[in-house]
Amino acid sequence: MSRWQSVDSIGEFDVVVVGSGSAGSTAAIAAARQGASVLIIEKLPFLGGNSTAVLDTFYGFFAPGSRPLQVVRSIPWEVVESLREIGPVLERPNTYGAGTGVTYNSEHLKVVWERMVTGAGARVLLHAFVQDVAVRDGRVTEMLLATKAGLRRVAARSVVDASGDADVCHFAGFGYEVAGDISPAQTLTTTFRMVNVDQAERRTINKDQFRALMLDAAQSGYELPRRDGSDHVTPIAGMTATVMTRLDSAVRDEDGLLLHVLDPDRLSSAEMAGRRQALEYARFLRDRVPGYAHASLTWLSSQIGLRETRRVHGDYRITRDDVLAATQFDDQIALCAAPIEDHHSGDGTAWQYLPDGAAAGIPLRSLVVRDAVNVMVAGRCFSATHDAQASIRSMAQTMAMGQAAGTTAALAVNGQAGDVREVSPDAVRNVLRSAGAILSLEA
Repeated sequence: MSRWQSVDSIGEFDVVVVGSGSAGSTAAIAAARQGASVLIIEKLPFLGGNSTAVLDTFYGFFAPGSRPLQVVRSIPWEVVESLREIGPVLERPNTYGAGTGVTYNSEHLKVVWERMVTGAGARVLLHAFVQDVAVRDGRVTEMLLATKAGLRRVAARSVVDASGDADVCHFAGFGYEVAGDISPAQTLTTTFRMVNVDQAERRTINKDQFRALMLDAAQSGYELPRRDGSDHVTPIAGMTATVMTRLDSAVRDEDGLLLHVLDPDRLSSAEMAGRRQALEYARFLRDRVPGYAHASLTWLSSQIGLRETRRVHGDYRITRDDVLAATQFDDQIALCAAPIEDHHSGDGTAWQYLPDGAAAGIPLRSLVVRDAVNVMVAGRCFSATHDAQASIRSMAQTMAMGQAAGTTAALAVNGQAGDVREVSPDAVRNVLRSAGAILSLEA
């Protein structure tokens, strides 16, 4: 019997995916393509998470280095191809050498995610939050949702936690590390876009000159906590997008207690502070940077960009050494060649690169929730240390994780009880390989 018998049910599904970011939407597509009945739950009024609400560029598809090397394909690359059917998509070098980025119109991506998710047969529920989770012997059986119509419950045979903040694992009582407990938590960023930018004039200065202008402005009274922020061209003429603002995600109070941005009051304050910072950075651009004299701020991210909050304890935890040594695993389901990109407190960002032409494996075990029977995790809350997560959180990798997690969850309910460990990694890898996924550089 349900813990919430008096609450209306919206049904039972083979796979319930919580969070529709780059990991969750891909997980829903993959699970539905395996024939599972799928529900995807999203708090925002559109799919995509950070990929539509905060950013406009996919990183991680290509390895940085001396030669072009694509390390992610399959469903994630279908997303790119679908974007190209609607409008222009730019492939451009990253400002800091993190490999080729794929820049898109985020409004187009909202529609692409909807088409692909519903086209695969998954049901979409927007404006919904997970409020509680029912667990029996490590098995998630039901979730309680807050919706515009009040509380609703949904039953699941298997679950993919792609919430970014590991909300399912949190409410279920499964183990995780809060960013900042051991290693300093990565910072937060409110992104913004500018229009009426003279792109030719903007190209007259390079990144070092841009940073020098930012440092000089900070010394002249502009409140710019981050001094290595970047702007980039977009598919829309005269529009640039930025990654500039910086707010700490976790601080300790006078008693040493960790106060994290997941606290509702801190999150509310961070959202408002990020917008105030964005206005100051826009003022700097207009006043000091060539090409911006007649530009205007036209868009603020729908939510603040969170890089890490909770990181789930999985059957395996990827480490910094795994990444930098480009470690390969027998059960790997994707590759990552992205550098460790640590947005720490202060005015800079720390970068550590893999060997040229190398890519680290992402093992399926890092997506299996250690304390659960029928739960997979995908996206930035997967099982990794702080340093490793700072590399593998790139969106191409989170999409690849989502495809693997959704495939595993669907296979787990195909004649079974949803136990994800009963699914052979080879079976998952065979499905991924047949769908065109890249599992190793040798393949």
